[in-house]
Amino acid sequence: MKAIGLVVNPVAGMGGKVGLKGTDGPEIVEKARALGARPESALKAGHALRALESIRDRVKLVTCPGEMGEDIARRCGFDPELINVTGTPSTAEDTEKAVREMVRLGVDLVLFAGGDGTARNIYHVLKENKSTPVIGIPAGVKIHSAVYATTPRNAGELTRLYLAEGSLPLRKAEVMDIDEKAFREGRLSARLYGYLWVPCAGDLMQHLKVGGVGSEESVLEAIAEQVVEKMERDVVYIVGPGSTTGPIMEKLGLGNTLLGVDVIENGRLLAADAGEEQILELIEGKKAKIIVTVIGGQGYIFGRGNQQISAEVIRRVGRKNIIVVATREKVLSLDYNKLLADTGDEEVNRMLCGYIKVITGYREELVYPVSS
Repeated sequence: MKAIGLVVNPVAGMGGKVGLKGTDGPEIVEKARALGARPESALKAGHALRALESIRDRVKLVTCPGEMGEDIARRCGFDPELINVTGTPSTAEDTEKAVREMVRLGVDLVLFAGGDGTARNIYHVLKENKSTPVIGIPAGVKIHSAVYATTPRNAGELTRLYLAEGSLPLRKAEVMDIDEKAFREGRLSARLYGYLWVPCAGDLMQHLKVGGVGSEESVLEAIAEQVVEKMERDVVYIVGPGSTTGPIMEKLGLGNTLLGVDVIENGRLLAADAGEEQILELIEGKKAKIIVTVIGGQGYIFGRGNQQISAEVIRRVGRKNIIVVATREKVLSLDYNKLLADTGDEEVNRMLCGYIKVITGYREELVYPVSS
């Protein structure tokens, strides 16, 4: 019988909707809770576990007590074997201790829900141990690493394929993390920590996030010109993070939060670095539009670094009021040949699927598919 080691970081992703850009450190977790953040990683782990329903009776699930895995495993119909990790709230040390015990027990794969910090903790234990591959369930705010599946459900599907078929190849995937303090100050400082082995099948695993290049400046200015020219009076614009959306704010003469979400109306800044609740308040009873860009190398338009633009925000704004901006090179270089959405809400993900226009320059557009 195959064995899966399940680790859930219960605080992963809590900082996203409230604009904290991560939850590294207990003080940030407490701040997130004070701002009304709710745990979401277990729900995402549940999406992955439900994709294993067809093989549930043929696998053994080894996990941690309580919110680090047991609770969601039992809700999904598993009767897990528990290991001795009792940290409440859980810490990075708990994650590492759990993975060490799972390796000692000989699990065939570690399935974990978290973000880049969680991936880094697991790397500390496994290094490049090919005998224990991993699959990440994307549940964090900053998911730059390539060890994550494209969606929580796809994490479960890939786990099922790997365990049931047993012939999937393995590849090395990068473990990246950023300096959250610098990130909150608007500076991106990323570091490659190493590699973990992951199964690969089709487009179920996401790619490493890559950034833009300076030569794109004129193209970004042309994109900004097009967006500003088409802006309407008395419409609230929710401007997502990124170096592609930044020039739009600059053209309007407004300061922008490079790594946060800004809200504007009639050329006036309503809120800088806004969280989900503030965005919902500002669009209440008004027509609104969302401006987002594409994450280079990965293709995400929602669910990676812009969780403030939550499923509820997207639902209220509506698909027809979403404006996607990106350089042509960034879009055409995507290996998946599609854009991705991972909002945490399957109904909203389905709503976003289909073809969407991408503004790639002044009066230039591509039509590209969106998948979840």
